[in-house]
Amino acid sequence: MTHSTPRTAPAPESTGTPEDAVEPLLVGSGLRKSFGLTQALEDASLSLYPGEIVAVMGPSGSGKSTLLHCLAGIVRPDGGRVGYGDTDLTEVSDSRLSDLRRTEFGFLFQFGQLVPELSCVENVALPLRLGGESRRRAERTAVDWLERLDVAEVAGKTPGECSGGQGQRVAVARALITRPRVVFADEPTGALDSLNGERVIRMLTDAARESRAAVVLVTHEPRVAAYADREVVVRDGRTRDLGGLA
Repeated sequence: MTHSTPRTAPAPESTGTPEDAVEPLLVGSGLRKSFGLTQALEDASLSLYPGEIVAVMGPSGSGKSTLLHCLAGIVRPDGGRVGYGDTDLTEVSDSRLSDLRRTEFGFLFQFGQLVPELSCVENVALPLRLGGESRRRAERTAVDWLERLDVAEVAGKTPGECSGGQGQRVAVARALITRPRVVFADEPTGALDSLNGERVIRMLTDAARESRAAVVLVTHEPRVAAYADREVVVRDGRTRDLGGLA
């Protein structure tokens, strides 16, 4: 794979801002969420366009992970709306949300969350297997993704036998194997050293752009946010769109 450098280009097929070319793929508007007496989100909003990578930044406890979880349908907000195309994710059934998370959404978390009992190739193939694909075909596709992310050598190993950087690249492959329309990445380099973190974020953004997946990238690291097309800052549960990164 050819690695890219951080870029400031607008969303694909756009001649200016994303709004000039296409309708947003995912829109969270007026989102509110409390956990007990703690207000995590208060009138937070975010729009995501096809093929766009948006970095969500903010201090610890600002609500950025809660925003991602609301946008992904993992957590239902107390108020506001999350629109995915014509679907309101705040109102659909849990089974419909599960279908979306299995087929059209991909997920990448700080510690990978790979299944420890499965080999790396089985971990990557798992989303396809859950969708009904045969083991042979799913694992063949998984090997292709492991090769693409330069970790084919760990295919038969368990996650516990891999380095942190290798394991996170396996997790990237698993997040992208279904060719999702949206990838939700929550601090994907937070548990890695700077060298491995740089490699993982380059591979994630390269692969996402090649497959035209949009990405919501939660991070507190400016060097990671530099790979996004646009930055949204969350502070005290509210969002502020800073636009394209310079």
